[in-house]
Amino acid sequence: MITDHRAAALFHVATELHAMARFTLRRSTRSTFPDASAPRPRLARLRVVVVILLAVLVAPTAWAQPQLLVPMDDAQQNHLKAYGLVYNSLRGGLRGEWLLNFRGGSFLLPDAADVRRRAALGGVSVEPLDDAALSEIRADVAGGNMDAVPLEKAPTIAIYTPPEAPPWDDAVTLALDYAGIQYDKVWDPQVLDGDLSRYDWLHLHHEDFTGQLNKLYMTYRDAPWFITQRDDNLRQARQLGFANIPELKKAVAERIRLFVQDGGFLFAMCGATETLELAIAGRNVDIAAPYADGTPIAVDANQRMDWTRTLAFRDAKVEPSPFVNSQSDIDGHQVNVPGRRQPLGAVTLFSFSAKFDPVASMLVQNHRGVIADFYGVTTSFMKSRLKPAGTVLAYEEGAPWVKYIHGDYGKGSWTYLGGHDPEDPQHSIGAAPTDLALHPNSPGYRLILNNVLFPAAKKKPLKT
Repeated sequence: MITDHRAAALFHVATELHAMARFTLRRSTRSTFPDASAPRPRLARLRVVVVILLAVLVAPTAWAQPQLLVPMDDAQQNHLKAYGLVYNSLRGGLRGEWLLNFRGGSFLLPDAADVRRRAALGGVSVEPLDDAALSEIRADVAGGNMDAVPLEKAPTIAIYTPPEAPPWDDAVTLALDYAGIQYDKVWDPQVLDGDLSRYDWLHLHHEDFTGQLNKLYMTYRDAPWFITQRDDNLRQARQLGFANIPELKKAVAERIRLFVQDGGFLFAMCGATETLELAIAGRNVDIAAPYADGTPIAVDANQRMDWTRTLAFRDAKVEPSPFVNSQSDIDGHQVNVPGRRQPLGAVTLFSFSAKFDPVASMLVQNHRGVIADFYGVTTSFMKSRLKPAGTVLAYEEGAPWVKYIHGDYGKGSWTYLGGHDPEDPQHSIGAAPTDLALHPNSPGYRLILNNVLFPAAKKKPLKT
């Protein structure tokens, strides 16, 4: 039986239609149909409508689609694979709901055999709901700092990553593989050919879009893996008509900027966040060290940077020395610079009003409000370098930097998360891969997967 507010609305409609029918009967008896035994077409139609509406009101449970709750609090055995369950249900043509701020950001899915099978295979906890339980959940959501957001279509996903990159070298690739979420890999040729228009969501491998290979030259210039990476990138640049790697990467950064401007969803971590912005602002400025392009950095580089073109940051100062493993003053932790390196702390997720800030709320859904910080080439973002239009999603209490930010750009949006791997806080080159089977409930990896489902949500008009 329908038990929520729709029942009351339908009953009201039925009552009104019944009153209209009686009014029609009185008028038709006086004028339209003097013969009381004559047919009354209008009245007959109204009576049919009333009968149908009343039938809906008293219909058995079969009228309503049974639902499964996918809990995302501590009752969930495998938070990460739960995202895969939801994503693949959407891919299969089902629809769901994201219950923001309800039990850690739980999901509703149709109680279908395939959903139950996938959940069982992935070790994902689900809870069947009867009408009373579902009505109670909806009442809780309606009455508290919660909201129910429809999930309608699984986004098409692309990962910008070099062909030779091992899968454990990027946390997002690890997360998608573990959760069972389908994606395509794209690299510079595909981006420059305009292939990004085929996708809804793009993640950036921790690439250096300034073309300086993360400024690892001074330390690793003789390492075989670095030589291979440098030579492959230079070969690619020349095949695509560019003189050097910085020119290629700036062209790719511009295509990514246009992807967002035209309505795409961008998610980036680690060094890709900072260097993408530097490449966009420095499109017409030499900001690369001589080992990368054969020419020195422009002496007036900082004065010529165009920050009106960027997504998230403003007024940053480029690090000019090739001997200092830092790109700019955007990153607060400066992990690779002795004397500047800052210790890791704890990151607090901002608590948003789900009904008034559904987008930000989606991006911070979690079963933990505080998570351990983790290093990356870019670990954090200085508050003084943030554009005012962006939204801070997570921060370290009392620190001059933040960890997790989001904003709109043109018709699209971007989200940046500092750090390399949420379960490998001291990540270093050559470290063993993270085995997510050991971290199925990782709060940090949940932030990544929130972003994957974010484009699937049907946007509601903001409440005012």
